[in-house]
Amino acid sequence: MNENQSHRQRGPHPGILATISLALTIAGIAVAGRMSGGDALASPYTHDIVGRIAGNHDAFRVLAFFQFGAAVPLGILTATLYARQVRFGIRVPGPVISLVGGIVAATSLLLAAFVTFVESRPEVTGDAALTHALAFLAFVAGGPGYAVGIGLLVAGVAVPALILRLVPRPLAALGLLIALLSELSWFGLLAEPMQYLVPVARFGGGLWLIAVGFMLPVARPRRTTEDG
Repeated sequence: MNENQSHRQRGPHPGILATISLALTIAGIAVAGRMSGGDALASPYTHDIVGRIAGNHDAFRVLAFFQFGAAVPLGILTATLYARQVRFGIRVPGPVISLVGGIVAATSLLLAAFVTFVESRPEVTGDAALTHALAFLAFVAGGPGYAVGIGLLVAGVAVPALILRLVPRPLAALGLLIALLSELSWFGLLAEPMQYLVPVARFGGGLWLIAVGFMLPVARPRRTTEDG
């Protein structure tokens, strides 16, 4: 087996997986938003959130469908990136941090999808208190919970990539910034303005994972001799 054959892509392509996950996320937001006139994207902090859910059952169900779909390639992407880093021989916490973060993000997205589906049921929206509680649970899971997980996933990939020069330094540094802002979205549980950091994680983190997924080498560069 020659060198080119030994360095061929093994397993799913991380760039394609990241693209599919982000595309499904955007599709869910676009379709559900259009179906509901934006009501399906409303914050649970709005006073009329129960009415918005009750009047847009189908839109919320579609949103849950796409959220569920986006979580699957995200989970596969997490496993793929972890396996890639292990194959590089990286012996620092980075790969495990990325694995934990990706699992948290994918699980949070699944939970948000499940809760969104449940709250979309006419049988549930008849109970205003229950519907409001489910709306907040879906928000916490799909918002700060997902963002913090993505931040850990990005950080776990960005740090070794920066140290070992696996991707261009500016891209790795950008990943660290996105990871930091993603983690700060945790404060959205205390201060509503911090919730605006969630889109940074959702879209900024998604785009960063796409870029890194396509640029990350299949084999560790030979010029790097120290473990990251």
